[in-house]
Amino acid sequence: MFKYETHAHTSEVSRCASITAKELVRFYKSMGYTGICITDHFFNGNTTVPINLSWNDKVEMYCRGFENAYAEGKKVGLDVFFGWEYSYMGSDFLTYGLNREWLINHPYLLELRVSDYCDLVHSEGGFIVHAHPFREASYIEMIRLLPRKVDAVEVINACRNDFENRLADEYADNYHLLKTAGCDNHWGEMSGYSGIQLERRLRDVEDMIESIKNKEVEIFSV
Repeated sequence: MFKYETHAHTSEVSRCASITAKELVRFYKSMGYTGICITDHFFNGNTTVPINLSWNDKVEMYCRGFENAYAEGKKVGLDVFFGWEYSYMGSDFLTYGLNREWLINHPYLLELRVSDYCDLVHSEGGFIVHAHPFREASYIEMIRLLPRKVDAVEVINACRNDFENRLADEYADNYHLLKTAGCDNHWGEMSGYSGIQLERRLRDVEDMIESIKNKEVEIFSV
C-alpha cells in the first residue's frame, strides 16, 4: 500500500512546529510513507509570517515550508503536496487543490466569513477537510460544525484522543461526509501515526482529492 500523510507542519511557517521541512520529509521517508501534504497554519492561525508584510510577501513567505519540503522530497523520493490549515476561532479547515497563485489572487481572504471562505474555495475547485472537529483546548470557546460547507472530516487525528476521534467519525457518518486521517505532525517522531493509503501512487494533490471522493483510499492508524 502507498501511504500518505495529509496533515503536517513545518517550523519555517507554523510557529508551534519544531521540525524543519527538510527534516520532516526525511522522517516520513524513513517511516515508509510515499508522500505528505504540507498544511502549515495560515495567516489566521499560529504562523511565523509577520502581519505587517504586503499580501504578496506574506504568501511568498508562507510557501517556504512547502517549497523546502518539495525540494527535499525530490532528492529522497517522497511526494510532497501543497495545502494549508485555515483557522476560525479554534476551528480548522485543511484546504487542498489550490496553489500559491490562487492565494496571491485572493488578498481579501481574511476578510471573509468562514462560510464564505468555504464557498469561494469550492467555487474554484478546492477541497476542504474539517480537521479535528471535536478538539478541546483552553482557547477554544465552542465546537463549530459546518457539515454543509466541508467535503470531508478528519476522523482520525494522531494528536487527538479516542473520544474526540470517535465523535469526528460519527459526525462524518451522520452527515454522509467523506473521511480522511492524518498525524497533525509538528515534531517528527510521535507515539502513533495515521493517514490515508491506497494501492497505487498518487500523481498529484488533485489525484489525491479525486481518490478521496471516489472512496479509493483507506484511512489507517498505527
